Amino acid sequence: MSTTDTLVDVDTPTTPPRRAGEPPSLTGLFVRLCFLAVVDALALFAVIRLFDDGQAIGAVLVIVVIGALNVVYLVPGMVPAKYLMPGTVLLLLFVAYPVGYTVFLSGTNFGTGNFISQEQAIDRILANAAVSGEESNRYQLEVLIDDAGQLAMYLVDEAGTAFLGTADGLSELGDGDVTFDGEDVATVGAFRPLTLVEASDLQEEILALEVPTDEGVVQVASFTTASERTKSIVYDAERDVMIEVETGTEFSPDGGRYVSADGRELQPGWRSGVGFDNYQRIFDNSAIRGPFLRTFVWTFAFALLSVVLALSLGLFLALALNDERVRGRRVLRSLLIIPYAIPSFMSALVWQGLLNRDFGAVNEVLGTDIAWLSDPWLARFSVLLVNTWLGFPYMMLIATGALQGIPSSLQEAARVDGATGPQVFRRITFPLLMISMSPLLIAAFAFNFNNFNVIYLLNRGGPPVAGSETPAGHTDILISYTWRLAFEGGRGQDFGFAAAISVVIFVLVATISAVSFKRTKAFEELI
Repeated sequence: MSTTDTLVDVDTPTTPPRRAGEPPSLTGLFVRLCFLAVVDALALFAVIRLFDDGQAIGAVLVIVVIGALNVVYLVPGMVPAKYLMPGTVLLLLFVAYPVGYTVFLSGTNFGTGNFISQEQAIDRILANAAVSGEESNRYQLEVLIDDAGQLAMYLVDEAGTAFLGTADGLSELGDGDVTFDGEDVATVGAFRPLTLVEASDLQEEILALEVPTDEGVVQVASFTTASERTKSIVYDAERDVMIEVETGTEFSPDGGRYVSADGRELQPGWRSGVGFDNYQRIFDNSAIRGPFLRTFVWTFAFALLSVVLALSLGLFLALALNDERVRGRRVLRSLLIIPYAIPSFMSALVWQGLLNRDFGAVNEVLGTDIAWLSDPWLARFSVLLVNTWLGFPYMMLIATGALQGIPSSLQEAARVDGATGPQVFRRITFPLLMISMSPLLIAAFAFNFNNFNVIYLLNRGGPPVAGSETPAGHTDILISYTWRLAFEGGRGQDFGFAAAISVVIFVLVATISAVSFKRTKAFEELI
């Protein structure tokens, strides 16, 4: 080797790392600016749409988050925040916000008939009252438009008097207010007639066009005629009451509806707060309380037994396939993972067909006529069977991974000391497995506590409970019972009540999980 040769240490970086506080490279700065430009553009679009929809709080939150994102990624010296910021935003967006919004909904009457605001409900009630009123005056109609795109009506009554109808009402026109092109109207003040293309593009807006009058409202009857309908209900804004014109009956606001003294309600209602009424319904209404408590007991048993059965089968298979004397272990493991790889909703539907009493393959193979899904106890057994089939591959996988992480020297030392196989498993293997598997078992319990797919797709929570005042089934768990109460009770959708039960379920699962996590420390003390 010549003296001019240079030894280069391949492990030594040719470019020294950038120190904290130093300005980034031009390439890194360009990539960062491009990323922020795209994010800021999307955020600006979202803010504009939120403000247009009246969601000022959501728009402000987006502005705060995007502002913090720009500060973190543009100001030097905020390296830790750059890694914490994305996770924090996703946590707030996908965890904190859904939980908070569910809690908020649980204190409202949000549901069928109560989707809109009070102002929108008043407009709907008055519009429906005008439509249902008696027809009086009829007009010849010409639909107009101004330069701003505002629609209006040029109306001529049976006496030949011309009117301009706008959102502000009717105004009589004089001779100089209208210009004609032959027999056709050319202009009416700042308005002109629609062209055929405009009339075709604005069909929905034209049919929805209304002009308020003292007696009611003028509505489009056809593209050339309009009619005035008298009001059957009027609104007294000062007292916030609806008054029926014919009878004088007053409807006052009560729980998101206008209700009369004799109990009649005007539709639609509006969103309003109801405090703890939804929670009170759960525990005070006997028709709900009885099935709710029975369903809770079965939910707890279903979640616990599902985890125990799936763990027992999965752990047994993991221990068997962990023995080097078993041939074809990789092939067997691959085959046993198939139930986990298939989507659960498809497996539930397949099992529904297999367990069918009349043409199911299970009864045909057994040569019997067993009502797997119609008998209450057999239906519960079937649900547990299907859920074990879906859950054991997951337990086998995590048990296999945990077993491979246990040093074999511990088991060999125990055998040298005279421990039998069951003793080694009970005193060494199982406690070590539980240390690593306990958090996953708690997560599996929480998942099965709300396992809607298997319950609903296999048997829709059936068979029905005889004599129950609410729609409840013997295999219903809390989440499927909530679905029945909120969406299958014959009263439409009741999101507020469903949210209240969801909050109760959340509190139950959180409490059970917290206690379980605390109890898992006991396994560490066994070693």
